[in-house]
Amino acid sequence: MLGWFKKKRDKKDPDTSSDEKKTIFSRLSDRLEKTRSTFNYQLDTLFLGKKEIDSALLDDLEEILITADLGVSTTHELLEYARKKVKRKELTDPNSLKDILKEQIKSFIIDSGTNNDLVIPEEGPLVIMVIGVNGVGKTTTIGKMANKFINSGQSVMLVAADTFRAAAVAQLQIWGERNNVPVIAHKEGADPSSVVFDAMDSAIRDKIDVVLVDTAGRLHTHTNLMEELKKLKRVMGKKLPGSPHEILLVIDATTGQNGISQARLFNEAVSITGIALTKLDGTSKGGIVANISREIKIPIRFIGIGEQIDDLRDFDAGEFTEALFQTNT
Repeated sequence: MLGWFKKKRDKKDPDTSSDEKKTIFSRLSDRLEKTRSTFNYQLDTLFLGKKEIDSALLDDLEEILITADLGVSTTHELLEYARKKVKRKELTDPNSLKDILKEQIKSFIIDSGTNNDLVIPEEGPLVIMVIGVNGVGKTTTIGKMANKFINSGQSVMLVAADTFRAAAVAQLQIWGERNNVPVIAHKEGADPSSVVFDAMDSAIRDKIDVVLVDTAGRLHTHTNLMEELKKLKRVMGKKLPGSPHEILLVIDATTGQNGISQARLFNEAVSITGIALTKLDGTSKGGIVANISREIKIPIRFIGIGEQIDDLRDFDAGEFTEALFQTNT
């Protein structure tokens, strides 16, 4: 649980039994059914009865990978790697090509998160600013994150810096009640920076461990709203040097390649440090995970695989690729 950050206090996650881990893996595999069944079926159909790896097979494979939202550039890198293996006669069996793809996809994901663990600061709370466009599930993700932090022994505060939409404040307050944690909010239309400033004061005074800041949904191409994010970041940094310690971009997995564009533009504005990828259970194009990892080089912290409070999963590259490539039985 929350393996992507290291705690400063003597609060440890409960051990997870091997049986529970198997159950968790099975659940992940089930929730990735749309991607897994489509992707695996196409690969297995392509390789069925093939005796050698030829140009025709690689052309068909290219189409499958791009259709799975791996992206043109990532697909070409995978195929180039395979072609070199074939040329050196290190790869001859079409069925073994699936294992090669699996390992390379896994390496793309792992490389993006290398040395990116987040350490809770020695003084003051860990501050996480959550950003993204409208409709990706930011507020819900925050509520589920709060639950995960609480279960790992941390005290949590939620901050309603989305002051332009009354429903956003109400939704965050519902999550606060559900998790039994405080929510700092001002009246509708208030300056988001003032909400953040007051929240930081309260969090420092009350010795809160984790502060989760909800921000207004915005189009990544809207200059004024992007400037507001920069302002919020500056306000946090002045109140608590080094914060926000994490800027988490929430991306809807069903948006496909548009998610890459969102990540690039948000990263240019405020330097993203992590990604939460939601609605993976609702897409047949789970290759977006590898594509984002390779293209953006920012670690994926969480994946959303359902509506339940525990359906926001800590992202694990090995677990994900195993579930993605698991053969239906």
